[in-house]
Amino acid sequence: MKVRLTVTVAASALLLGLAAPAFAAPAAALAPAPATAQAQAQAQQGVVVPPLGFTKRVLPNGLEVYTARDADTSNVTVQVWYKVGSKDDPAGRSGFAHLFEHLMFKATRNLPPETFDRLTEDVGGSNNAFTADDTTAYFETVPANHLQRMLFAEAERMGSLVVDEPTFVAERDVVKEEYRQRVLANPYGRLFGLFVPETLYQESPYRRPGIGSIEELNASSLDDVLRFHATYYRPDNAYLIVAGNFDQAQLDRWIDQYFVPLKNPTTPLPANNVAEPEPTGPRDVTYYAPNVPLPAVVIGWPTVKYADADRAALTVLDGILSTGESSRLYRSLVYDQQIAAQIGSTPDFAQQAGNLTALAIMAQGHTADEGIAALNAEIAKLRDAPVTAAELTEAKNEIVADALRNRETVDDRASALGFALINTGDAASADREIAQIQAVTVADVQRVARKYLTPQRQSTIRYLPADEQNPPSVQKMNVDAPVKVADLAPAGTPAVLLPEAQRTPLPQPGAEVAPATPAVADFRLDNGLRVLVAPTDGVPLVSARLSFDAGSSDDPAGKAGIASMTAALLTQGTKTKSAPEIATEIEQLGASIGAGAGVDFTNVYANAPANAFPQTVALMADLVKNPTFAAEELERQQAQTLDNLRVALSQPGSIAGQAVGRVVYGDAPYGAPGSGTVQSVPAITPADVAAFHAARYRPSDATLVFSGDITPAAARALAQQAFGDWRPAGQAAAPVAAPAGQALAPRIVVVNQPGAGQAAVVAAISGVSRTDADYFPLTLGNTLLGGGFSSRLNQEIRIKRGLSYGAGSSLGARADAGLFTASTQTKNETADEVADLILAEIAKLGAETPTQADLAPRRATLIGGFGRSLETVDGLGALVANLALYDLPMSDLADYAGRVRAVTPEQVQAAFAEHLPVNRASLVIVGDGSLFLDALRTKHPNLEVIEASELNLNSGSLK
Repeated sequence: MKVRLTVTVAASALLLGLAAPAFAAPAAALAPAPATAQAQAQAQQGVVVPPLGFTKRVLPNGLEVYTARDADTSNVTVQVWYKVGSKDDPAGRSGFAHLFEHLMFKATRNLPPETFDRLTEDVGGSNNAFTADDTTAYFETVPANHLQRMLFAEAERMGSLVVDEPTFVAERDVVKEEYRQRVLANPYGRLFGLFVPETLYQESPYRRPGIGSIEELNASSLDDVLRFHATYYRPDNAYLIVAGNFDQAQLDRWIDQYFVPLKNPTTPLPANNVAEPEPTGPRDVTYYAPNVPLPAVVIGWPTVKYADADRAALTVLDGILSTGESSRLYRSLVYDQQIAAQIGSTPDFAQQAGNLTALAIMAQGHTADEGIAALNAEIAKLRDAPVTAAELTEAKNEIVADALRNRETVDDRASALGFALINTGDAASADREIAQIQAVTVADVQRVARKYLTPQRQSTIRYLPADEQNPPSVQKMNVDAPVKVADLAPAGTPAVLLPEAQRTPLPQPGAEVAPATPAVADFRLDNGLRVLVAPTDGVPLVSARLSFDAGSSDDPAGKAGIASMTAALLTQGTKTKSAPEIATEIEQLGASIGAGAGVDFTNVYANAPANAFPQTVALMADLVKNPTFAAEELERQQAQTLDNLRVALSQPGSIAGQAVGRVVYGDAPYGAPGSGTVQSVPAITPADVAAFHAARYRPSDATLVFSGDITPAAARALAQQAFGDWRPAGQAAAPVAAPAGQALAPRIVVVNQPGAGQAAVVAAISGVSRTDADYFPLTLGNTLLGGGFSSRLNQEIRIKRGLSYGAGSSLGARADAGLFTASTQTKNETADEVADLILAEIAKLGAETPTQADLAPRRATLIGGFGRSLETVDGLGALVANLALYDLPMSDLADYAGRVRAVTPEQVQAAFAEHLPVNRASLVIVGDGSLFLDALRTKHPNLEVIEASELNLNSGSLK
């Protein structure tokens, strides 16, 4: 996955309301709102970030090895960072490094195809990889007793990758589907994935998209693959990083055994060090694309490479500009002027060059030119006047607290080291970054703004909906690059998979290192509030999670979205603090506080460094106990929600996700979209929200979970101080009876979206409650069906046929009958084929008993994922809260692995046959119907076709 595309996905998630604004940030046009004296004092104390603590050695073949032992975990992570990325894609082969990343998960001389998934997922671990401008990194986290096997496997694919023509073609098709999903089906995918880099850079290879293009992917060949591996995948062009629970002497022996024999080719690495020229003047361009619901604007400047001394000041500047709801862009464009639905800025620092961009997705009715003017005004203020000391402290605290969160697990710490090594070649730079951030001054911020963010160096981009007069803009093709195919090393004799009898056998796993579950303290305050405490050792972070029996299924009829709106408004004003003051206080503490409503429950969450946690909990309590639900704040949230819905309803996957509830549940409470609809959201009043809060946010119906660096005694004192005086404001609401309603007949629904970049395909069945006796058999069966890369759905749809970037399923258990779904996205032309494959795999689980060999790796997948959740304070808190929400015993935390292991194959088949029979499955397909409707109608003559422009989410009929 391309890092730039990760930003695209994040931006879209923000627009859909799927995540807290990570890079969307706000700030006042004037000085920021004052925070409490307590928060300011806390901010000045700072946060201590532990050093990474790696040791280094260099093998005779040049491979640099970094290791860090952590005896407190039961896992180990193995990462190999190759010094080759998308900047090294040969001319005419853009996207090649990323395509090659996919192929590295295939066979080697001693390992058959897909062995990496067998070695990781099937033993309870995980694996993945990503491609960025300057690196391709591969990483696995596994139970510690599997460390030797992972070292053997990583050395195997460094030294003897096996790729044949059918494998190459199939994986190239998968990458094409990834392109369609990330770039074409996402309304802003073309902007961030294609047009921004090609506009900002003039000569640098960074101007090409890391995912490439369909045309240049098609131009690649198997010979290119073999030559690329021979050129770049070599010991002296890589870093090996190992962190976790291991014996250092034994680790060193294994590394010597597997990696020292690997040889480097005699061919030198191709030269690739392009100096990006200084801009000769401003650039102003406009791009057009289909299905763009709201105009977008981006302004950007070339800045510095990662290793430059000015990176720290530019990072702090970016924090002031757009991190959090007290940031300048959010405060001006979103909160005060209300001209933007979302804002953000992105500092992108790489080996050879860097840039900083600021963006705005305009609110409904506002133009791109308004956005450009507003962004330019905020940038001018950074040049013209110093930022305040409070802003500087706030930005630093946020950055340092995020660094602490990003060192919580062994894989987090290994990744932090990998990024530093790729960009600087210096392991110590990862630890120096914290001090460099702390050393930034007010004068530094203004200096870099004046030096880099000038009008003469600026690129301005408008991104608008295409129409008859303005057809979609075309991706720039035939972009030259410093590396040519002719520069690559000769392929040599291709490696082949040896006959099984001749293969070097895999090392056997060592003795198991069992994960430990903490003892959970459980008590109640006098007002009935239940408090659960799960203390851990590790980084000084603490999480709090306050949960209520109040979800979207409790929304009054015709008022879909009230639960979500109530949660969103908690941070938008209390009896003593305004929304800007709340945002400023959160960010000065380096904390994260927010709330969200699910189908059955609402969660208010907080995460903060341990030294700031008491103040964070006090603020969290004020938000819950004393919200004002001011009319003007409701109007702001309504406008933002409506804009988010417009973006969601431009994407096939999001449309399917909102429509499927209506298809399965009809007009029952579970059927309504939790975020509301474009009709219901404007109808919500302050009185509606206040009444919902008074009736459903009550201490006697709430659970407060603390997890992390906190003792039960300290947690009790904090809970009493913050929530002990909390008393309900009114009468409790009656629980909603049977929110799932009566079972409905299955439907086949096509939502026709002309011009859609892909089709979303979802099969759905009304399932089970979380407390159903068959929950664990269904959970295990669902993991076999669609839980992970080696699941049956992904095997059939992605791996065997290359029809999708990924396919999966979700049991979706709820308080009442849940929503089981199996889904993927594919090119429009294969929507009917993919639908058939999904239904066939669901049917198979109810008709055939899986084998013990089928289930053993799926059990490990569940238990391993559970163990990894225990290693973060938020993950542990979520596990504990989930048990409490469904009135399940805390002993289930320690019993989880045993419950999974106890499930039999017969129980899996029986549970699927009873609860999820395929004859009860509905289908929802969203895409360009002109490319698949005829084929689908021959199989499902009773299908319903609804135009996307006429979709009515207020009705169970969708019409």
